[in-house]
Amino acid sequence: MDNYSLLMREIEAILRASKDNIVITDGYGTVLRVSPNCESVYGKKASYLIGKTVDELESESIFSPSITKVVLKEKKHMQVMQHTPTGRMVMATGLPVFDENGSIIRVISFSHDLTEIQDLKEDYEELQAKMERYQTEIQELRENHLDPADFVVKSKATQQIWQFIQRVAKSDATVVFLGESGVGKNVFARALHHGSKRKNESFIEVNCGAIPESLFESEMFGYEAGSFTGANKKGKAGLIELSDKGTLFLDEIGELPLAVQAKLLKALQEKKVTRVGGVKTKNIDFRLIASTNQNLEDMVKKGSFREDLFYRLNVLPITVPPLRERKEDILILSHFFLKEFNEKYETNKFFHHETMEEFMRYPWPGNVRELQNMIERLVITAESRTIYPNSLPFYAERETAEQLFAKQKNEPLEENHSSLQEALDYVEKRWLKRAFKQYKTTYEMAEYLGLSQSTVVRKLKKYNINAKMN
Repeated sequence: MDNYSLLMREIEAILRASKDNIVITDGYGTVLRVSPNCESVYGKKASYLIGKTVDELESESIFSPSITKVVLKEKKHMQVMQHTPTGRMVMATGLPVFDENGSIIRVISFSHDLTEIQDLKEDYEELQAKMERYQTEIQELRENHLDPADFVVKSKATQQIWQFIQRVAKSDATVVFLGESGVGKNVFARALHHGSKRKNESFIEVNCGAIPESLFESEMFGYEAGSFTGANKKGKAGLIELSDKGTLFLDEIGELPLAVQAKLLKALQEKKVTRVGGVKTKNIDFRLIASTNQNLEDMVKKGSFREDLFYRLNVLPITVPPLRERKEDILILSHFFLKEFNEKYETNKFFHHETMEEFMRYPWPGNVRELQNMIERLVITAESRTIYPNSLPFYAERETAEQLFAKQKNEPLEENHSSLQEALDYVEKRWLKRAFKQYKTTYEMAEYLGLSQSTVVRKLKKYNINAKMN
């Protein structure tokens, strides 16, 4: 066997053994040899490709684009990404072979199939996003540990709620938590889930006020691949679907626009979802919990909340009173949060007894959330280990709320404010005005007040504080 025949056999063996697709052309771009696996990549047999030019094959979208043409033009090693007729994504690498005069006599290209790698990458990214979500839920569950020894049940009102939760947790009845922003409705919702038979399954919390109406359907129900521009090509499960076998918690349910309420009601009644752009209906087994800081019955009367949705939610209503009405909880919550933030920031700070007295006097319009935010701020900013009352942002106005009310017109409290609610509204309005002066956006105001941004916007409208903010 002469050297030429031996060389040809070696080339054939390499072409057959290679896992990559190999194409060899002459210096004019005519295909001379291809590896047998070209059919699985380009959808054409070797006999079809051999003898054709890369210009012809590119015009047929078989080589899209042709790496050989790029190499012939640039006269050097090149790489391009190709999309093949079989739906594959390949990395094509082209190498020029020169003669003694520097002319290209051959172009050898290797096409490595990256489709599986790309699919794995997308699967990994999707899994990573899910893991981040689940890790957040796990962390929140840890932070809101629901053992009765840690759960704050000092006041009689809180004890009654805790006992009621323990009684209804084992059922699948719908529960709606009512109360002002920041009273801890989401913590009670988690306690309910933790005590149920679904405690080892997912707890999906949805802030209904945070999802734009235009995105609500795709976020809640999910979508199939290619449903709209920018959609994940594999589709996406909605929040309702993710709650299968677990608990779906709809926070701030009163914030939903009427058009969205109708879509949600059908899914809650039938416990079935159809993804956007899909035709298949999927049964979802979940326990529904909701919460709101609004009076849903009044909203029903005004026509801003569907009556049928109200009765669907209002199976077991639980009212969580504001912090000012359960002052016994203030001290124990304060020490609970102080311990938490001392550990978080590796400090060892403690309250002066007068600081605690100020805590007891203060009406806490932002409720538990405001108290928690306040204590975190004090742990971070207090210069000494002892947290003195002059560190409190409201300490500069040493007058109590009652004194402020009476001072407004230098009149007794009972003449100046006809009811407790009027007095509370007065304090709330003062705090909103103060936040409005100090901060530029409603998001910063919400952080300062310990409220949600949507609640701040609503209260600004309520008191006609015309904030030109985001």
